[in-house]
Amino acid sequence: MPHAAPLDTIGTMARTNPQRGAPGGAEFDRQASRFGGHAGPPTLLFVLLPVFFSFLVQVPVAVLSGVHRHDPLGLLTLVLALIGPGALLFARRFPGPVVAIVAAAACADLLLPSASGAPYVAVGFAVISAIARGARLWAFLAVTAGWLIAFGGSLVFSIDWNPGRVVVTTIGLVVAMVIGEGIRTRRQRVLEFQLAMRRRREDTAQAERVRIARELHDVLAHSLSQINVQAGVGLHLIDEHPEKAAEALANIKLTSKTALDEVRGVLGFLRSERDAPLLPSADLARLESLVAGASTEALRVRLDNRITSAPSAGVQLALFRIAQESLTNATRHSGASEVAVTVAETAGFYSVTIEDNGVAAPAGASTTTLESALGNGIRGMRERAELLGGTFEVGPVDAAGSASSSDSFDSSDSAAAAGAPLHAAAGGLAGPVGFRVRAILPKQGSGR
Repeated sequence: MPHAAPLDTIGTMARTNPQRGAPGGAEFDRQASRFGGHAGPPTLLFVLLPVFFSFLVQVPVAVLSGVHRHDPLGLLTLVLALIGPGALLFARRFPGPVVAIVAAAACADLLLPSASGAPYVAVGFAVISAIARGARLWAFLAVTAGWLIAFGGSLVFSIDWNPGRVVVTTIGLVVAMVIGEGIRTRRQRVLEFQLAMRRRREDTAQAERVRIARELHDVLAHSLSQINVQAGVGLHLIDEHPEKAAEALANIKLTSKTALDEVRGVLGFLRSERDAPLLPSADLARLESLVAGASTEALRVRLDNRITSAPSAGVQLALFRIAQESLTNATRHSGASEVAVTVAETAGFYSVTIEDNGVAAPAGASTTTLESALGNGIRGMRERAELLGGTFEVGPVDAAGSASSSDSFDSSDSAAAAGAPLHAAAGGLAGPVGFRVRAILPKQGSGR
């Protein structure tokens, strides 16, 4: 099932070099807002307040200075004072170019003979904004280039600067960089946390979808398969043995009713109905009716229940569903005349083994190959076993009763839990075994 597109977008954005510049800053804010708000301070604090403060500090002083001196360059001084606050209005969307423009205006203001003398605080806000929004390279290059140009210009034009002002300005720029880096780090951590939470919610939802799909598949595939078989029997016998055709119709009615009840249970869980069971009721007590329902004149199914202690509800559900799906596959695909179902236990394991004398799969066929051939059923059985910390085997069986599948078991306890080959056991298959499905589950399931 596909994941939501925003995750790929944000993952790509997070891996992109933050020094690429302006577009990254706007994209960062947009993606952050999609996860529950901005990843940093609100717009009023982070955009409008710096603009207002820069305007208040720089522009009035530049106006008064130009009026007082009647300097022909006073208008240029005023324009430079306005560039800083004006450029900050676009810092959120274009943080890189803004810090470059503001730094250039600050250098020009410093080098003008008619400079007002007011601190060009807009450059500090531009540096903070650029670094916080990912345009660090722009900020570092703008500050470095601006500082070098300012010192070079002071030597060329013989401008005498107060050493205290140089020290304070340098410290101010360093502090602005530190503040910007701190804000950037915080924004990144917030976004990563929100992204991780989003992925966790989607993973949980995906796991639940898989579980529900597995339940629906096991319920519907088995029931519809049984209905199909019984309907075929009824059509075949309706003329010569109408009483057996009527029995087949009764079985169809019972099977469809059971399937509807289980589907209602799953749908009730999906709708979060309080009286709906969390899982469809399926346990080992229903194995006898399962075997009886799968038995026909053409297919004899036998059950050997060797379990003496009651497994947990999760283990019972897994054993039942694996037996149910295996019987469905035997009915639909194997062409078998006999199927033997055995559930057993040892000190540490429960097992379910289903063997038939039908058409065997190719020797050496792996579980992955069989999954591709038989669809979702094999995959669902394997998932059920692995979720409880167990193991799963499926494949052809040779004349000696040993599995030819590459997915065989190594644990001696696990092998003991499975019991002897059924075709050699009392009450087992009379002829050669063609196909085997076996799952072994620990009594203390991991519950993954």
